Order: sequence, then C-alpha cells, then structure tokens
Amino acid sequence: MLHNLNVYYFTDKFDSKELNILDKKVDIIYRNYSKNQNLEQIQNLRNFCKIKKKKFFFSNNLKLAIKFDSDGIYIPSFNKTLNFKNLTLPKKFKIIGSAHNIIEIKIKQLQGCKAIFISPIFFNPKNRKYLGISKFNLLTLHTASKIIALGGLNQKNIKKLRLTRSIGLAGISLFKKKAPLNL
Repeated sequence: MLHNLNVYYFTDKFDSKELNILDKKVDIIYRNYSKNQNLEQIQNLRNFCKIKKKKFFFSNNLKLAIKFDSDGIYIPSFNKTLNFKNLTLPKKFKIIGSAHNIIEIKIKQLQGCKAIFISPIFFNPKNRKYLGISKFNLLTLHTASKIIALGGLNQKNIKKLRLTRSIGLAGISLFKKKAPLNL
C-alpha cells in the first residue's frame, strides 16, 4: 500500500522486467555516472515512463534531462553547483536532490530543490553510518522542503517511516523483491 507517498526507484539502465514489477505509483530516477551514457537505453527508459505514466528524473546532467524531456533533475549530495535555481526551465520541470547533513540541506535549498532526499535513514551494508529516526527527524527541522527518506529501507523497518516527517521514500534494493511494500 503506497497511498499518497512519493516513491522513487533509482536505476542505471533500462530493464523492462525489473521496471514492470514496480508499483504504478513509483517514479524513476535514472542515475548513471559513467562517462559513456547509452542514449538508446535512456530513450527506452523515458518512453517506458511516458507509457506507464511515471515521472522520470535524470540525475546530475541538466543537458540530458532537458534533451530527454524529463520531469526534472535529481541533484546528488556531492553536486554543490548553485546555478540550477536561476535557470529558465520548462514549467513542469522539478529539481530534487539528496543530502546527508545540515550543510548539504542548505545547499539543496539554494539549488531550488522542491524535495530533499535525506540519507541514509537506516543501516545498509554499503554505508555503515546511518541517521536513525531521531537524527533524521532533527535534520528535517532545517528545511521547509518536502522530505524523502532514502537508504537502508526494507520490509522490517519501512513502517518506522510513520515516525518521520517524510512524505515519501526512495531506494533500489527495497524494490527488487517482489513482495508488496507494507506501509
């Protein structure tokens, strides 16, 4: 049950089998930082999102985000460029981004992010440092932007999101299991 949550799935390729098991309310963030972008795969992913009526965000490359008529750009925490907010962008274009601390939250606000992904909320093997519910909630007090929980989410801890100011969630491995999300 996803109800009214904003839900995002990160992918670095077009894989129709993988994408077709996603709930219809899950939006896609294409995040592939390799130098050689496969434009055909990106176009296939964009077409899939249009057909399935999913929002499509392009990570960290404004030129390609506009070229592929994406719904917006996802700015990762390591990108500190402040010129996004002052650009003339398509009306529907949305800027979203991630942060791990107060300084990065302030940068995301200066970049014009309408939603900020705060991470990692829970433990995950890739990143042993995580915020937990209390620190996550303290960080959310530093912004009026919409908050999305990211990092370490699984079937066992997902219900804990009810204890946060998060209006959504994002992930990768959480969606790879065929079990429905129980919120």
